[in-house]
Amino acid sequence: MTEANPEKKDPMVPDGEVNPIDTDYQVGQDNIIVNVGPFGLDIHNPVFGIAGGLVILFVALTLGFHDEVESLFSGMKNWLTSSLDGFFLVAGNFFVLFCLAVAFSPLGKVRLGGTEAKPDYSYLGWFSMLFAAGMGIGLMFFGVSEPLTHFGTAFGGIEMTDGVRTDWAPLGAAAGDAQAAARLGMAATIYHWALHPWAIYAVLALGLALFSFNKGLPLTMRSVFYPLLGERIWGWPGHVIDILAVLATLFGLATSLGFGASQASSGLNFLFGVPLGIPTQIVLVVGITAIALFSVVAGLDAGVKRLSEINMALALLLLVFVIAVGPTLNILGGFFANLGAYLQYLPALSNPIGREDTNFLQGWTAFYWAWWISWSPFVGMFIARVSRGRTVREFIVSVLIVPSLACTLWMTVFGETAIRQVVQNGYEAARDAELPLQLFMMLDALPLAQITSFIAIVLVVVFFVTSSDSGSLVIDVISAGGKVDAPVPQRVFWAVFEGLVAIALIFSGGLVALQAMAVSTGLPFAIVLLAACPAIFKGLMSEPRR
Repeated sequence: MTEANPEKKDPMVPDGEVNPIDTDYQVGQDNIIVNVGPFGLDIHNPVFGIAGGLVILFVALTLGFHDEVESLFSGMKNWLTSSLDGFFLVAGNFFVLFCLAVAFSPLGKVRLGGTEAKPDYSYLGWFSMLFAAGMGIGLMFFGVSEPLTHFGTAFGGIEMTDGVRTDWAPLGAAAGDAQAAARLGMAATIYHWALHPWAIYAVLALGLALFSFNKGLPLTMRSVFYPLLGERIWGWPGHVIDILAVLATLFGLATSLGFGASQASSGLNFLFGVPLGIPTQIVLVVGITAIALFSVVAGLDAGVKRLSEINMALALLLLVFVIAVGPTLNILGGFFANLGAYLQYLPALSNPIGREDTNFLQGWTAFYWAWWISWSPFVGMFIARVSRGRTVREFIVSVLIVPSLACTLWMTVFGETAIRQVVQNGYEAARDAELPLQLFMMLDALPLAQITSFIAIVLVVVFFVTSSDSGSLVIDVISAGGKVDAPVPQRVFWAVFEGLVAIALIFSGGLVALQAMAVSTGLPFAIVLLAACPAIFKGLMSEPRR
């Protein structure tokens, strides 16, 4: 056990008592340093080379054979979600239970960064970055469409063809009962956006923060596995873990960027008549990636933090407006009613055994869990970097509860408004629109629709930028062997290829291709996450706590 010098400013140096891991490995010792004129590279060998090469090869093959790979993506997504739906559900449940067990045990007293560490960010700045990085584009895309879709399928009831259930309703549906269908639809939506995804993020973030800030290991995925693999994490077992983390992050981000591009193009078409289609989406990806590059160069505090706070302000403005001019009483009462419905239906929705709602289970839940898992290296490392100084209990409770409540409020405000427009006003434009357009059609039935729709487009774009630059910073840390101050050109490389991967997938199958790659990279990383849990437990057991 050691006590660090409290005068040191380096965030990787602990404050107070910790129990570091004794290893001769030095951060960056396997790196290749290259200087070309004013530009430099400081890349981990072989993680950067293999991961970067695979990404370049994927983009080239996908763009070169886009007609052939479109059906491949569709078949791959369907097979993975149908064959492994039970695995994803069990894994999601396990992560929630693991987080709760750690938080409310004596291990919750461990402080990330040492017994005397102080938080680097205020609660407002911390929550802003958690929210913007973890859920941004998804909330904008699904905030209206998912509650409205689940309500519609539940209200329509169960449909059978040749003895096989063919509807997409959750659980047993609620045929002809608008109130019950709305309740079930909101519960199913919250299930996908509350405890389970945030538990996935929290597990990896906790492991990264613990083994980096307390144990003195590099801020990379391999460090979490030191209690299980020992010094072997510096060899090929660790290389494979970090390469998987880079690929999962890149393709998970590409899925979100694809959703953002399709929604932004729909909004621009709705407001300004900009043509819909793949060319518009590609132009958007290129333009927004260019904006993200400026934020990447600015760094975490100047770029990501500032954009996250702008996002929070705009999101709060749009949220308050919809509450004020929408069905206010339904929204305010619906928040608590929806939380109650979520808790009521949670056991059934999370049950992997004997389910008959296979379309909902595979097409929605299994895909979501794989998507969240593929996002977990990105969001987990980002949360870890901004969470130094928090106790484990404070960390887990905050990461699980606060964003879950924020997501519930967001889905309630936008989902309840859209559902009430259908049920009470007979307004069906949002329900009948394509998914990317449903948010704008809902806003069109409210006052100041042109202004709010424009704000929504700006939000999508800024969330897009935030995700891109946050992801680039995270991937760069992994591919630089844990160095948090690697040269800027490396971050530029990853930001550019995030955009190129999104373009390649949009061009070669659209949202289906994006979803297929998210699920494909989520599967191997789910196994990595499950293996990380006992390592995190062993690491926490050895830490001093007050």
